[in-house]
Amino acid sequence: MRGPLFYAKILLFGEYGIIKDSKGLAIPYNSYRGALKAAKNLSGEAEKSNNCLVKFYNYLVGLDTDLVSFNLSEFKEDLENGLYFDSSIPQGYGVGSSGALVASIYDKYANDKITVLENLTRDKLLKLKGIFSLMESFFHGKSSGLDPLNSYLSLPILINSKTNIEPAGIPSQKEGKGAVFLLDSEQVGETEPMVSIFMNKMKNEGFRKMLNEEFAFHTDACIEDFLRGNVKSLFGNVKKLSKVVLANFKPMIPTSFHKVWEQGIQTNDYYLKLCGSGGGGYILGFTEDFEKAKKKLKDYRLELVYRF
Repeated sequence: MRGPLFYAKILLFGEYGIIKDSKGLAIPYNSYRGALKAAKNLSGEAEKSNNCLVKFYNYLVGLDTDLVSFNLSEFKEDLENGLYFDSSIPQGYGVGSSGALVASIYDKYANDKITVLENLTRDKLLKLKGIFSLMESFFHGKSSGLDPLNSYLSLPILINSKTNIEPAGIPSQKEGKGAVFLLDSEQVGETEPMVSIFMNKMKNEGFRKMLNEEFAFHTDACIEDFLRGNVKSLFGNVKKLSKVVLANFKPMIPTSFHKVWEQGIQTNDYYLKLCGSGGGGYILGFTEDFEKAKKKLKDYRLELVYRF
């Protein structure tokens, strides 16, 4: 067997904010992908994946919900026949490795599944997000369900609030000098501990005030600029967001990147922000001159995501 491909995702804007009901914008990232496969003799990564899927199967068996049901007997049989998730999506890098896996399991085994070809009303999108949130909680302890939703639909998604999400049309790429890029921290980040740090910080009134008045404000402005193609204004707002993140989310930024982050803000050669929950993995970069940013960040591996 070979299942359909499910792609990685990048949350361009809204990390942490979407937990607290502010805006977010996620886009598919087709450089990395995964698909369900089966093999008689499993070894290495395939065997590890099969073992993980067995645990996931047991989790789904115990799931008490009216939102979704699965063909668990088929899932079990496939697991016994060597089912695994063959993926190039790096784990712990903030680009949705578990999201793509969840999307593939829903696609293959969910009963009465909502398909991509349907007229995707807001209610259907919210139902899918709710299902994916339940499923992906197995991996992260708490999940918004957004990563699997993005991977499943393979569409840019605009999160206005927890109860208001919609597919978004993003401006087509230009052959300009500006770019969005990924910077490889060469460290694996884990979502759960980072979310725990965030939840602890939320107990602090000053942090909550900052999140509502600065972080969410700049995030919303960035999303609006990006969707409207207001590039000049976008970079001004990304710079403000980068400053706020550096000042308030230091535990989520690997220590060795604090200086690199600061240099971008001071020189205006690039601006960095978290990609997913942080703590390692990829860091997201924005620059008005990608060639210049590459020279400044020559010690790091960069991947181009989007051109302005």
